Formats: sequence, C-alpha cells, structure tokens
Amino acid sequence: MANEFIDTRFSVLDERFSRVDGDFTIERIHSGARKSEGPAYFAAGRYLVWSDIPNDRLLRWDETTGAVGVLRQPSGYANGNTIDRQGRLITCEQGNRRVTRTEHDGTVSVLADRWQGKRLNSPNDVVVRADGSIWFTDPSYGITTDYEGNAAEGEIDGCHVYRIDPDGGVHLVADDFSRPNGLAFSLDEQRLYVVDTRQEPSHIRVFDVTDTGDLKGGEIFAECDFGRFDGMRLDSAGRVWAAAWDGLHCFDPDGTLIGKLLLPESASNLTFGGAKRNHLFIAAGTSIYTLRVTFNGARYPE
Repeated sequence: MANEFIDTRFSVLDERFSRVDGDFTIERIHSGARKSEGPAYFAAGRYLVWSDIPNDRLLRWDETTGAVGVLRQPSGYANGNTIDRQGRLITCEQGNRRVTRTEHDGTVSVLADRWQGKRLNSPNDVVVRADGSIWFTDPSYGITTDYEGNAAEGEIDGCHVYRIDPDGGVHLVADDFSRPNGLAFSLDEQRLYVVDTRQEPSHIRVFDVTDTGDLKGGEIFAECDFGRFDGMRLDSAGRVWAAAWDGLHCFDPDGTLIGKLLLPESASNLTFGGAKRNHLFIAAGTSIYTLRVTFNGARYPE
C-alpha cells in the first residue's frame, strides 16, 4: 500500500511554542498494525524498530528503501524499546514478563525477569542512563488479559518502577504508582519523568535521581487534558513531548503545556531519528507517522 500523507497540525497554546514547526504534511509510513508501540531508531543502520503488541511481533522500517518487514515474531508481546550506548536493542517483553537485550549477533539476553525472586508483571517502557543502568516500568497490562500478553496472576504486590544496574542487580526505585508507563530522563539525566497512566487525570511525575541511583521527590509535573498519557521523549531544549489520545503534548521544562501536534489516531509513543535527530517518528493506533521538524531530539551524555 502506498504511503499516505495528512496535513500537519501544530496547535500553539503558548508563545514559547510559536517557533516549533516542520513539514507541511505528516507521512504515514505503515498501517495495519493492531497496536503500534515503542519506536526506536538505529542511526547506524538507518532503520526504525517498533512493536505491534497484540500481533506479537517487532517490525522494522528501512529508511533507505521504505520497506517494512518483520524483525521478530513471536516477540514476547514486546512493548517499549530503546537503544543502549553500544547500539543494542533493549526491549520490554510483556508476554514473557522480562526486559531483554538483543546482542549484535542477534542473540537475546535476559536482563531482568524477577525482583526478589518474584516474576515481574509485564515490563512496559524502558530507558538507559549513561552510567549503564537501565530503568523500566512494570504495570500489569500484559497479564490482565491475553490481548497484549498472557493472562496470569501477579506475583508482586503492585506496579512499580525499577532500575537494573550494570552488574545485573534489579532494584525497586518507586512503588507509589497506579500504572507506571512511559519514562524519560532530563537532558543531564539528573531527573526522571514517569507517566502514571491510570491516575485521574493521567499525569507525569518528576523525580530527582540521587548519587546512589535512588529517586526522591515525585511531584506532579503535568496533567493530561485529553485522554491519557503514554510514552514520552525530550527534545534538545528540554521540552517534554508526551503521547496522548489526540496526538503529542509538548510541555515547557517548567511544566506548562505550550502546544500540541494533533494526529488522527491515539498516540502511544515517539522517538527522534535521522542524522540530525530532527526526524520525528510517532507510534499511533494502527500506524507509524513521521515528519521532519525544526527542533531536535535530546542528546544524552555518553
């Protein structure tokens, strides 16, 4: 099927958003998924990987040819994905209840599947810090029904946020969430933003990261005014871009909602790619949307 184009609609809610712009049209480079999630861009290979959760597969889009193919099926009902500093794919496998890393030779290593001997619920989203630690959220969406995983009883009392240390240790860092979901670090990695999807209203909290890798604070950074938040990414100005039911919501670092990028499908997650990190990719509903923009994705410490 030929790619489709829709008009780009930036909604300016504050003058600080007035210079945010991009292509006149947004390209839909893939459709037909049941639920698109977790886009991750590989700069070295110029391709995008994302999850089609209910179809239990990881998909791959080749930027040089435009071709879309299956990277892995079954995928363990993969949800969130990211790339570590060594260019390896890190994946939250909801169905297998684990966080994995795909090595350069294609083998899959299990990074975490238990905490204190108990099986995780269903890891949802994941980010990597410069010190080599890996942080992920663990709500229960993948064990509630068979739609996005495998229905099962939870072994852990609650839905939490965890940190995996370089030595493999798994540590609980936040235990006062309803359904923790998307997460992202500030530009200096000294703060961690975490979505709590099932709060009313759905909101983003922000924590300080201590020298020991623990979290403190956790005040509400922003609330959702349309549906619920899901995944997040930051741009190079420190603005927080959060996926919501009407598209992407953009927040100034002070927490003010300054604008939106409106979409015809409910957005679930986003990432920046391209040589200049100004190629925005959005997983929304059954599709993947993309456009070039006048801002850049965050560059994190090496």
